[in-house]
Amino acid sequence: MLGTHDLLLFVVAGLLLSVTPGADTLYIVGRSASQGFRAGAIAAFGIAAGCCVHILAAALGLSALLYASATAFTVMKIAGAIYLVWIGVALLRDSGRDVAAARTFAADASGKIFLQGFVTNVLNPKVAIFFLAFLPQFIDRGTPNTAVAMLFLGLIFNLNGTLWNLAVAYGSARISRNIAGASLFARLSKRAAGGLFLFLGYKLATSEQ
Repeated sequence: MLGTHDLLLFVVAGLLLSVTPGADTLYIVGRSASQGFRAGAIAAFGIAAGCCVHILAAALGLSALLYASATAFTVMKIAGAIYLVWIGVALLRDSGRDVAAARTFAADASGKIFLQGFVTNVLNPKVAIFFLAFLPQFIDRGTPNTAVAMLFLGLIFNLNGTLWNLAVAYGSARISRNIAGASLFARLSKRAAGGLFLFLGYKLATSEQ
C-alpha cells in the first residue's frame, strides 16, 4: 500500500517501541499525575505534533542532513538538553513552595503544557534519526513515492503512539487521584520529576551520535 510492505509487522513493531518509556512518556506521566488526565492528554497531543515535524522532515530528507552533519546534530542535541534541564530546574524550584502555592502548578495553561510537550519532542534529534532509520525498513525499494510512503508510515506510527500515550495519561491520572490529597507526595513527585528531567538533559547532552 502506497509503496510499503509488511504493514502489520510495522504496526506491531511501532507499538512495541511506543510502550518503551522515554522522555515523552515521563513528561505525560508527570503532567497527568499532578494535573489530571486532561493535562496529560494535552501533553500527548503536543508530543504528537512534535512527531509530525520529525515525520515531515524525514519525508523531505532533512533528517538525512541532520544525520550526516555532526555539527547540526550537536547543536540540536544541546538545545534539547538545555530545554530539558530548564524544565527540571523549574520543577525543583516549584516543589519548594508551600502547599497553597504549589497548587498553582496545576493551573498551567493548556497552551504551555502543549508547547512543552511539542518542544521536548522536536528538540530531541534522536527522534529524527529514529524515523529516518525505522521507516525506510518498510518501504519498497525503487518506489517512486518514497516521501508519500514515509508520511503514510509516520502518521500510522504517530497515531498508534498517541493512543498509547493517552492510555498512559489516563492510567497515571487514575493512580494519582487516590493519593492526590497527600501534599507530601505532591512535593516529592515534583522533586523526582525535576531530577529526572535534569538527568534526561544530561544524558542527551553527553550522548554520542
